[in-house]
Amino acid sequence: MQHTMRRAVTATAATVGVTALTAALLVPSAASADHRNLPSRATGVARADAAVSLPAGQGRTVRDVVTDSDGAQHVRYDRTYRGLPVLGGDMVVHLAPGGAWAGTQRATGADLAVPSVTPAVRAATAADQGVAALRSAHRGTAFRQAKAKPQLVVDALHGTPRLAWRTTAVGLDSLGNPAARVIVTDARTGARIDAWDALETAAGDGASLYGGNVPLETTLSGSSYQLKDPTRGNTYTGDAQNKTDLCLFGICFSRAPAVLFTDADNHWGTGTTADRATAAVDAQYGTDETWDYYKTVHGRNGIAGDGKGSYNRVHYGSNYNNAFWDDSCFCMTYGDGDGTTFGPLVALDVAGHEMSHGVTSRTAALTYSGESGGLNEATSDIFGTLVEWSAGNTSDLGDYLIGERIVKPGFGKAALRFMDKPSKDGSSADCWSSGVGNLDVHYSSGVANHFAYLLAEGSGAKTVNGVSYNSPTCNGSTVGGIGRDKLGKIWYRALTVYMTSGTTYAGARTATLKAAADLYGASGADYAAVGAAWSAVNVN
Repeated sequence: MQHTMRRAVTATAATVGVTALTAALLVPSAASADHRNLPSRATGVARADAAVSLPAGQGRTVRDVVTDSDGAQHVRYDRTYRGLPVLGGDMVVHLAPGGAWAGTQRATGADLAVPSVTPAVRAATAADQGVAALRSAHRGTAFRQAKAKPQLVVDALHGTPRLAWRTTAVGLDSLGNPAARVIVTDARTGARIDAWDALETAAGDGASLYGGNVPLETTLSGSSYQLKDPTRGNTYTGDAQNKTDLCLFGICFSRAPAVLFTDADNHWGTGTTADRATAAVDAQYGTDETWDYYKTVHGRNGIAGDGKGSYNRVHYGSNYNNAFWDDSCFCMTYGDGDGTTFGPLVALDVAGHEMSHGVTSRTAALTYSGESGGLNEATSDIFGTLVEWSAGNTSDLGDYLIGERIVKPGFGKAALRFMDKPSKDGSSADCWSSGVGNLDVHYSSGVANHFAYLLAEGSGAKTVNGVSYNSPTCNGSTVGGIGRDKLGKIWYRALTVYMTSGTTYAGARTATLKAAADLYGASGADYAAVGAAWSAVNVN
């Protein structure tokens, strides 16, 4: 139904948290497949289990199953060795229509066996290293609390498999805003292997309240309405009451609340920040449009593909200049911005960006470091952009700018990132080079963002939807675009079927070419366009 401006808003006294989500009604994705006489998820898993055996000591758990319209299936696993999770151990078993084995794709082809699963470095030492890595990555920040949680793993992501500690360190600054860092260390020697940010953020991507009047599906409870959508897995939006988390990635102190918004007349918000419900409208609307994009375009039933709704928290922290997806709560969190650099971070492309991190975590799980980290961020930029185009909101037109609606004069640029020429932000890479993986993931993502723009729109100067672009190529070529719809379908299939946790830019080229061949044939113009767009950003 259509909703206009609200007049009265309250919040429920109870905090709605993770427990409520785990009890939510699920709609198995296999149900629709059975309806079309396609093999179910369980059938695909059974066939894949039977087709591929594992060496002694290895185990596996199913992460995702993709079923094609012709009955072919792709079963994605995480692997363990002697009960330990294996970083970079993920694999995809491909099944032809009818269930015959059609190939297996592994993040690593190395033997996962390690000489011993007994660490020489104590867990407490790994925890100390994690906290030190967090403080080092945020020099000048005085954390009022910092803790770390080590997990013993086999690291196959960085060459020859070895026993390692994967330690997540979290802290809160003086305003209560969170920071988190993952560090991987050798469990035999203590040597550092890798480290990356654990909060998958848009680094300030967001929006002010410019969505206009938008439709919302709500829930009538007694005589009042709840901002909870029963048509999209009971997704809901709550007020964080300017509090912050003391719980990240399994390290829990306490959580900021998500006090469910309610309303007397089902007309929410006033379009201004003076009403706390207005930001909630934007957040809920962004969630709705993201859900609809993945369902309508890609047939994905919710972020995890299981019909389960996520939830939103708005008004998080004090002048918090960020928004983030947290997989441990399966939730989206938005700050209000400081009013000088950014406005409230509840824009449509921000919602699409952050929730796409959730999709990535349930599919390829691209490691948030190096080239795979850049691809992780680019995946969210690409799908956040496509969500914005898909929504067709005349108050927030589709474009190839990231976070253009939230930036304030203090930021000094028209947007956070620019897909046609990423270097316009002053830091992002337009072209691949051997050192691109050393950049912050928000900047190494530029290579894939540039590829995506070129594949959709082509090179050169043009105006699209009222915005002027001028996209160069890195090899001096002229390339033509094949449109946003094909870009989205190719990238989604590559992400969910062919990419793995350690995919590099070269691997992304291979994955998208395979996806294009599956969708449009290996001898057609679309397949050639994918190759040409990658070559245009120096990925050959």
